[in-house]
Amino acid sequence: MLRPQDNAVRERKSLNGIWQFAIDRDGVGRSNRWFAGPLADARPMAVPASFNDIAADSSVRDFFGDVWYQTTVQVPRGWVGQRVVLNLESATHRATVWMNDVELGGHEGGYTPFEFDVTDHVSPGQQVRVTVVVNNTLNFQSVPPGVVEDTPDGARQRYFHDFFNYAGLHRTVWLYTTGPAYLTDVTVLTDLAGTTGIVRYSTEAEAPEAATVSVVLHDAAGLPVATGAGVRGELAVADVHRWAPGDGYLYDLEIRLADHAGKLLDLYHQRVGVRSVRIDGTKFLINGKPFYFTGFGMHEDLEVLGKGHNDAHMVHDFELLKWIGANSFRTSHYPYSEDVLEYADRQGIVIIDEVAAVGMNMGLGGGIFGTQGYTTFSPDTINDESRETHAQAIRELIARDKNHPSVVIWSIANEPESDTEAAENYFRPLFELAKELDPSRPVGFVNVMLAPHGACRVSQFGDVLMLNRYYGWYVNTGELKAAEISWEAELRGWAGEGKPIIITEYGADTYSGLHSVTPTPWTEEYQVDYLDMNHRVFDRIEAVVGEQVWNFADFATTSGIMRVGGNKKGAFTRDRHPKAAAFALRRRWRKDLGTPAGCHGS
Repeated sequence: MLRPQDNAVRERKSLNGIWQFAIDRDGVGRSNRWFAGPLADARPMAVPASFNDIAADSSVRDFFGDVWYQTTVQVPRGWVGQRVVLNLESATHRATVWMNDVELGGHEGGYTPFEFDVTDHVSPGQQVRVTVVVNNTLNFQSVPPGVVEDTPDGARQRYFHDFFNYAGLHRTVWLYTTGPAYLTDVTVLTDLAGTTGIVRYSTEAEAPEAATVSVVLHDAAGLPVATGAGVRGELAVADVHRWAPGDGYLYDLEIRLADHAGKLLDLYHQRVGVRSVRIDGTKFLINGKPFYFTGFGMHEDLEVLGKGHNDAHMVHDFELLKWIGANSFRTSHYPYSEDVLEYADRQGIVIIDEVAAVGMNMGLGGGIFGTQGYTTFSPDTINDESRETHAQAIRELIARDKNHPSVVIWSIANEPESDTEAAENYFRPLFELAKELDPSRPVGFVNVMLAPHGACRVSQFGDVLMLNRYYGWYVNTGELKAAEISWEAELRGWAGEGKPIIITEYGADTYSGLHSVTPTPWTEEYQVDYLDMNHRVFDRIEAVVGEQVWNFADFATTSGIMRVGGNKKGAFTRDRHPKAAAFALRRRWRKDLGTPAGCHGS
């Protein structure tokens, strides 16, 4: 699936704005055919946005089940003779879509795009009604999982991930066109041979057999640097300007589909960053040079908007990443908007791209220690059906993001149970799938403290080791000297595996403005001392090739006595004000201000 774009052949129309919105509290909307006319008793709702916080109503914020979105669209009269497609960039966690009274289909998974050919259902120059029912219920076969439990106050949604279950139409909804013959997919793989860049491309199309494909690669100034012909090929770029961390140089691959007489049928522009990613022992190499990750686990999480994408907030977050000296982040714990990945490409920010497989560990209580009262892997909980949902999520993630140079690692799960035979059997085919789909990038998963070195049975499948550890917070709370000893001992064990290690989470909840002469948990002083302790450990272990603090900014979670107003581990507050830790990280990560991170000792 190609992302909608405007060019000389294709045209797109955003459906973002104010839609009509209704909650189906009795679950009757489908049987009563709410899609067949204007929604009754509807309220206005912004798209893109989570619906939860927009209404000042707890019964809306915590609702689970079907919610209905509806809008009318004026189909441009100039679209006569064109193929017309309805594209939704995400609907969390699943959706069914109608155009007028016709059901187009559905999609499972809340963070990847899906689309429908609606050519037969639209008339250029006329209005059409679009209705989307979004369902945010989680069960053991969804990714992420959850369960609906009976309580004295009725059914309640319980989920196992430590961030709020925001839902809705979080990203842009498009109506776009192609010609009757059109390109359906483009795959780009890049490599380096000295100063020459190698760009391998392959294309797919719905077109007559006699149709031909040609490509032109342009540099950033628009000048052609290589040409090719055929549905697949290899281009050589002399004196290539490499895409590199901090240098988001992009070429433009123009793909042209033509008929036997040379008439243009379709056109697509694919941005290309020419770079290589490899692992050499415990080193992570980008363009043949050792790379050390500095940055954060992040969340798509904003006041009012929830997980709704917003360009202004995105640009500001990237400015803060630049200010603090971060060169990377992980899309914890789901695929982010493709707008974010495209912007990371241009900014030279490195990404660990993660599927929404979080909460697959009944030994964890919403991200903190405690049990959920279920068996993680069993015929009645996470099972073969769950794995197929998980596999499809991996397929869709790689299909969407495979051409982004910023993406250097696929993460197929966050903190799952990984110390049992059942976990080993569950994950083995998923790793095989990810590596088959994209042999060009390392694949890993994020290991949790409940499966320490020597106990984990899933890390054997990963090309990299990604560890979440909270010595000094969830264990050895307030005892940083003891934490340092225990943390180094475990990390040296992992270093013996001979793989690169990225610390994908370490952090301490901190209430902004809380201070103490003697650093104690929750104070800004303790957060700084906690980070300093971790950094001393990292700098002593050669195999550590990255540090990503949990979290970039405070974020919303479900209610709980351990989460007062959400998770407070951010270096920035939820409204992006820096804590003392932000300045400490800036001093460590900014090469222009002092010694850079990743300077290992003995």
